[in-house]
Order: sequence, then structure tokens, then C-alpha cells
Amino acid sequence: MESENQILSTEQSLEIITRMIRQAHGSAKRNSVYLIVWGVAIILANLGMFILIWVEYPRPYLVWLIAIPAWFATFYLSYKHRQEARVSSHLNRINSFLWYSYGVIIFTIVVFGFKINYQLNPIILLVSAVPAFVSGTIIKFRPLIFGGVLFWLFGIICFLIGGPWQYLVGAVAVATGHLVPGLLLRNKNDEQHVQGS
Repeated sequence: MESENQILSTEQSLEIITRMIRQAHGSAKRNSVYLIVWGVAIILANLGMFILIWVEYPRPYLVWLIAIPAWFATFYLSYKHRQEARVSSHLNRINSFLWYSYGVIIFTIVVFGFKINYQLNPIILLVSAVPAFVSGTIIKFRPLIFGGVLFWLFGIICFLIGGPWQYLVGAVAVATGHLVPGLLLRNKNDEQHVQGS
């Protein structure tokens, strides 16, 4: 009798874990739009910066104003998703706070960038590796895990190269680390990427 209760308890535990992972997948698929929005915005900004530096435009940094519409889109979509969300699992909350923390860190790096002469690309790419890798691990989505690894590698490359080339590397890093995983996640059937359930 006791062993039957233990087996039932184990099965119930596995069912709860599986349900939490499925909820995290559903939430991740909904939230993939953030990877896409920010992926496109940051790729365009990096490419714009690269081009404007080469044509010797006096204020190439103005291209980063493209982030303003991305912030508005993020706030709107976040509000909309909160209204639609019925239940939030523990994994969803961990994943959300991971990305909120990332946003705060990136904002801090940008605000105090003058302290390091605005040599931000290597640092931002290295920091970007963490939420991509951990989030991909939480939802068991390999393209996002691989994207995190690529952020780390491209961050190292940015330390080794100079000036405008860092923006080209940054564009590739964001394309492979955020945009492509976001598009793949958006188009993926939830049941296909639930591993082990």
C-alpha cells in the first residue's frame, strides 16, 4: 500500500513538472515576439551604426533611437500578455525575472557607457549570453541555448576587433542569438519541443 502511494506520488510529481514545462513553453512561444522585436531593432541599429561610421556621419549614435519604438512595443505587448495570461507557473516567473534583470543591466551599461568610452558591444554581447542560455535551458529549446553560446563567442570576438567591425559582429550575434531563435520558437508547435514529456 505504501509503495503504491509512493508510485502515485512520483507520477503526480512528474505530471506537475510536465505541466509546468508545458506552461513555460506556451509562455515562451507567446513571448518570442520580444526576441523578434528586439532582434530586428538591434540588428538594424548595429548595421546602421556600421554604415554611418563608414560614411563618416558626424552622429552615428542617433541610429540607436530605433530602440524607442521597440520599448513602446515591449511595454504594449507586455501589458497585453499580462491581461491574457491565465496562470503563471514558477518557471514562467523565473524566466520573466531573468529577462527583466537583463533589461535593467543593459540599461545600466548604456547609461554609464561613457565611463568606458562607449565600448559597449563586447560587454552587452557577453551579458546577453546569460538570459538566452538560461531561458533556452528552462524551456528546453536548443536554438536559444545555442544562441546564448554564440553571444558569448561573438562577445569574445568583439574584444579582439576594433571600431566599426564590432557593430557588424553585434548584428550577426543578435541575429543568431535572438532573432533566429525567436522566429523558430514562434513557428514551433509547443508539443514538438517538449522534450521528455
